[in-house]
Amino acid sequence: MTSHPDDPGTGTADLPPTRCPVHPAPSDAGLVDLLGPENEKDPMGLYQRLRAEHGPVAPIVLDGGIPAWLLLGYRENLEVSRTPSRFSRDSRHWHAWKDGRITADSPLLPVVGWQPMCTFADGDEHERLRAALTESMGRLDRRGIRRHVTRFTHQLVNDFCADGGAELVTAFAQRLPMLVLTQLLGMPDEYGPRLVEATRDLMKGTETALRSDAYVTGALQNLVDRRRADPGEDLASWLLAHPSGLTEEEVVQHLRLVLLTGNETTTNLMANTLRMVLTDPRFRASLAGGHMTLPDAIEHVLWNEPPLTVIPGRWATGDTELGGQRIKAGDMLLLGLAAGNVDPAIRPDIAAPMYGNRSHLAFSGGPHECPGQDIGRAITDTAIDTLLLRLPDLRLAVDESELTWLSSWISRHLVALPVEFMPRRPEPESIQDPSATLFAPRPQWLPEEEAPEAATEGSQATAPGRVPWWVALWRWLLGRPSGSAP
Repeated sequence: MTSHPDDPGTGTADLPPTRCPVHPAPSDAGLVDLLGPENEKDPMGLYQRLRAEHGPVAPIVLDGGIPAWLLLGYRENLEVSRTPSRFSRDSRHWHAWKDGRITADSPLLPVVGWQPMCTFADGDEHERLRAALTESMGRLDRRGIRRHVTRFTHQLVNDFCADGGAELVTAFAQRLPMLVLTQLLGMPDEYGPRLVEATRDLMKGTETALRSDAYVTGALQNLVDRRRADPGEDLASWLLAHPSGLTEEEVVQHLRLVLLTGNETTTNLMANTLRMVLTDPRFRASLAGGHMTLPDAIEHVLWNEPPLTVIPGRWATGDTELGGQRIKAGDMLLLGLAAGNVDPAIRPDIAAPMYGNRSHLAFSGGPHECPGQDIGRAITDTAIDTLLLRLPDLRLAVDESELTWLSSWISRHLVALPVEFMPRRPEPESIQDPSATLFAPRPQWLPEEEAPEAATEGSQATAPGRVPWWVALWRWLLGRPSGSAP
């Protein structure tokens, strides 16, 4: 194959040589296809091989042989995400785009094609768009989010609790985040199931990705049309009214951003954390023995199994050098979050616990760091807490070796998590579980004066500063303080 003059490693930038001249940088011939079978089968093994062959920055190809760089080093990921002057988020810098190598039917378009939203902007435009998003998200009622999570968790558990068994990926982890997000955006509940399928499909980069993207965008456009005529207390209405003056297209695209990233990351985080709870004896011993809280465990999962393995992308604004590789202006770089989190340079002992350590790359970094990460943590923590309260005898129904994963170029999904438990009667929806506020740790963004009440309406009253004995027992099993109200 003849190399394109802008392919990684084939340019003639006026930079000092970074590799032995006997072993020049490879062309795109024979490079790993990140949408290929090797990545689908074992992405972490692939990252390890690429690190051994190329160092912290590895040349790869995407759909149609489009060249790119995959960042494997922790420091290299931070350098690229924190220096937008050298590595822009604007995909219009992409030489493959300028040269017409990205076709109109490319499955990469829904994820990397330029769109009028903050994730594809830098500088003042980025600040304008991100301010509208973060300030509108800041208006969300944090206690209300937890109440939504608790309510939907009870509803989902009611669907299968009498069966004595369930498959928690499709029956729980894939359904709950979208139910919550549609509430926050202002959409009817019935949109949830189809949106789950469509968002997953377009992020996988399948042949039907463009059709799925059109469905999601159309549903959000209908929402914006309704909210412009009839504003409510929801994210769509607040974006429309924000003083940054977003256009209607910008509102639609930012709602799409929240829906896609929020659902994908939270679904994967929930599934990965549940798997760890059910299969890792060190986790269960630590949790029951009081040495680790569920929020600590979530951070550990974010280190070893981040919800997104790769984030596309950044584009070099000029010729430069990174991790021993020559980067040409217009080259595409992919943030390797999963690979960077296990970089031996910062984690020489991969088995060492990372409880409570938030310096991972799971939510990227720099000016484009995920603004909704604490909401994702709160959804995951509250949902798993409530699930374990309803089904404290939850256990894996198959041998751990039977669990399988499906990987795309940007994420890795647990296919199924079959569990079993003692059958129980469904609880009336009118009964609210007082543990929903007692067990949920106070999120960092919740002011002290807005702390959740010790019990919700309809629960049995208890003495001030005390909690029921069964609540204290469950908190002890989870490794949380007992004997007094939070």
